[in-house]
Amino acid sequence: MKKILIVDDKTSISNLLVQFLNKQYIVETREDGVEALTWLQQGNMPDLVITDLQMPNMDGAELIRRMKESGYFRDIPIIVLSSKDSSADRVQCLKLGAEDYVIKPFNPEELLIRIEKILRR
Repeated sequence: MKKILIVDDKTSISNLLVQFLNKQYIVETREDGVEALTWLQQGNMPDLVITDLQMPNMDGAELIRRMKESGYFRDIPIIVLSSKDSSADRVQCLKLGAEDYVIKPFNPEELLIRIEKILRR
């Protein structure tokens, strides 16, 4: 079973994603980029990361940057899930190496299709 890491400081969003995804995937959650990187550095390898942008300690853009600079985590696909709907934010995240950018509030079914498409590659 594939593993997805969700990085979001809002528990309500994380819980919603866990409920929606845990039928098909093993789902782990962390509250910010620092926690996510620590978890990764402990030897955990998800098949996909879904991250928010606005979080305390380390935001989503910095998490993407650090993952893509790392030899170990460079190839893990990342989906940004954010309420920031500006074109500049989307372009920045895609340039940093995110695979996709989904705006909150989101349709869980659409997100699931995007996840499946990425994991099939």
